[in-house]
Amino acid sequence: MTERARTDVEQSGPGGEPARRAAREPVNPGLTTAEVAERVARGEVNDVPVRSSRSAAEIVRANVFTRFNAIIGVLFVIILVVGPIQDGLFGFVIVANTGIGIVQELRAKKTLDNLAVIGEARPTVRRDGVTEEIPTSAVVLDDIIELGPGDKVIVDGEVRESDSLEIDESLLTGEADPVLKKPGEQVMSGSFVVAGGGAFTATKVGRQAYAAQLAEEASRFTLVHSELRSGISQILKYVTWMMIPTAIGLILSHLLTLGLPGDAAIRRMVAGIVPMIPEGLVLLTSVAFAIGVIRLGRKKCLVQELPAIEGLARVDVVCLDKTGTLTEGGMDVNGLRTLDGEEAYIRQVLGALGESDPRPNASLQAIIEEYPADGGWRCTQSLPFSSARKYSGASFNGPDGESSTWLLGAPDILLPSGDQRLAETDALNAQGLRVLLLARAERELDDPEVTRGVRPTALVVLEQRLRPDAPDTLHYFEEQGVRAKVLSGDNAVSVGAVAGKLRLPGADAPVDARELPGERDAMAAEIEEGAVFGRVTPQQKRDMVAALQSRSHNVAMTGDGVNDVLALKDADIGVAMGSGSEATRAVAQIVLLNNSFATLPSVVAEGRRVIGNITRVATLFLTKTVYSVLLAILVACWQIPYPYLPRHLTLLSTLTIGIPAFFLALAPNKERARPHFVRRVMRYAIPSGLITGAAAFVTYLLARSYYTGPDALPAETSAATLTLFLTAMWVLAIIARPYTWWRIALVLAMGLAFLIVLATPWLQTFFALRLVGTTMPWAAVGIAVVAAVLLELTWRWVARRFPA
Repeated sequence: MTERARTDVEQSGPGGEPARRAAREPVNPGLTTAEVAERVARGEVNDVPVRSSRSAAEIVRANVFTRFNAIIGVLFVIILVVGPIQDGLFGFVIVANTGIGIVQELRAKKTLDNLAVIGEARPTVRRDGVTEEIPTSAVVLDDIIELGPGDKVIVDGEVRESDSLEIDESLLTGEADPVLKKPGEQVMSGSFVVAGGGAFTATKVGRQAYAAQLAEEASRFTLVHSELRSGISQILKYVTWMMIPTAIGLILSHLLTLGLPGDAAIRRMVAGIVPMIPEGLVLLTSVAFAIGVIRLGRKKCLVQELPAIEGLARVDVVCLDKTGTLTEGGMDVNGLRTLDGEEAYIRQVLGALGESDPRPNASLQAIIEEYPADGGWRCTQSLPFSSARKYSGASFNGPDGESSTWLLGAPDILLPSGDQRLAETDALNAQGLRVLLLARAERELDDPEVTRGVRPTALVVLEQRLRPDAPDTLHYFEEQGVRAKVLSGDNAVSVGAVAGKLRLPGADAPVDARELPGERDAMAAEIEEGAVFGRVTPQQKRDMVAALQSRSHNVAMTGDGVNDVLALKDADIGVAMGSGSEATRAVAQIVLLNNSFATLPSVVAEGRRVIGNITRVATLFLTKTVYSVLLAILVACWQIPYPYLPRHLTLLSTLTIGIPAFFLALAPNKERARPHFVRRVMRYAIPSGLITGAAAFVTYLLARSYYTGPDALPAETSAATLTLFLTAMWVLAIIARPYTWWRIALVLAMGLAFLIVLATPWLQTFFALRLVGTTMPWAAVGIAVVAAVLLELTWRWVARRFPA
């Protein structure tokens, strides 16, 4: 506390009573250095480890031990045993996929931990009779901690000194109104000072304090729901069950019926199993999310979990707080309406009132900026603002030597009911403006009835600063079909007026949350109808989120205060401001480091790009899964060798799926996110896979009847590979639409790469591919052309029969 602040505390006692009596009482000097050292030795220190997200070990464990890694890992180990290594190229996908997930989450964790340190409160304590700011972790039991407006109570304690000390305990009790604290009463960590000042003794520190228990609850990490992730996991689950009987059938067929050596039979079995797994889809999804996170990071948006981008893109309701989201922190003077006296004189009085308060609130700060003090007024007594009183005041000796007492506060408190001026203030409040009355008092400040008989002098009209980017952001959400709901603790009419200035639909019908029904269904119905809600308590925010979710809405919640933690944690996506509390940043999936609500459209757009493109390219991967299952079944039924080795399918997957899918997944895409990922993908993947697999198998059967001799199998495989490649390339050509120059170039480049493999001797040897003769290769091309025509007809029929 500054010397000036301490002087003012001594000049003004509780409830406006002069504190000269309090000043004569000795001020507690606090603990001595020896007493602090003694408590540190006993471990009575507020040393609570900051945990902003999952630990590094948890992050590594969650990314390594997955169903996908287990399946691919087992098959990779089998190939390492039987060899050769070129048949195990698919195993390196594990490293890439796992590495991307671990690195991205560790980066987010590091940023959050740094934010926690930067945003940590530094309380002011008294030690050896001197006040000093120390880290939160350095507070010990029995420390005397000073408080002023805006200060956070960082440990539990007992009030020792109170100068109209008002504490906001909304997180603890759900009660929005501040509580006036007197000496001897308890204060709880997690609350904060809204008015007045004082000091308290720390009675509970460390893990015993309420704030530590809150942080522990907030740090229980919950993964955001991802339809892409759960859809891919569902596909992997089904593939796992199909793999087991398929693997048994293939190995028995090759060993017993065909009499192949053990290692050759295992390689053919792995070749039949691996392409059933959409391994590249898992990797590509991680890559697409990671690149999205990097792009958003450049816009000062921290994404704690990769799938959170997808989550916000699926949101259809976003709940906003007015303060800090739609409005900026400060206020501006909108106008001065004189009621009695010269305007120049009134400006001097307002300047003097601003100078008399060492810790002005937002309203008084706006007055200070508009009406600077001229130095000719001397404050003899001051009364800090209290939300219980709804006014502040001061007594002065003016430049002419005249003594006067002034009050500044709510007109409905300072004026008698029925006063004609109240109608004017009500009209201004309905416009979203705040009105303060400046009045001259006839009584002393310490008089309990100081407001009686005051002489109204002027109305000071204030307005909150609207964020300049808020209208465009709200308009964007409206265009995208996302409904915005404003949840504020302020007066509903005032909040509605602010929202109206931002052209928010429904702002003309604000709702007082105190009148909302308690039953969830009834509450959900009213919340769906309304857009602006005032007098909302922290518990109500949580209930309102749950009510919307009960109506199948995907809800995003923005917030920055500790009182937003519960609602943020329960929302589908929590969005915190970088300047918010540690607990708020810990539970949110997205942190706006620049504290700008205008960043959210970028997150939505990035999520829609990822979802739209992943849905598009997932068809490529799942087409491969379908034709791999079909080929394995047909081979087992016909009792013939599986036509491919793992290296063949690795080459085909790379050229027809892996490389092109990477570029397609990063392309611009403004398509709105739609549900039912698995169903929407499989409606094209199943017929495409069946046509592709059947074409390849027909070519294989023709090649088996055409080629003879001990070396016939490589020639048969090469012909079947050609048909499979050309048909899969046509699936790629369909998915790449609408064509642009780079998409056409991408498809042609993949075709050219395959020709290079067929024409280069050492690549022929490495991939065991060599076309023999001309008849069978051209037959393979012809079958692929027929398959391409069937693909075109099928896709058009599916689009009409099963629209998205």
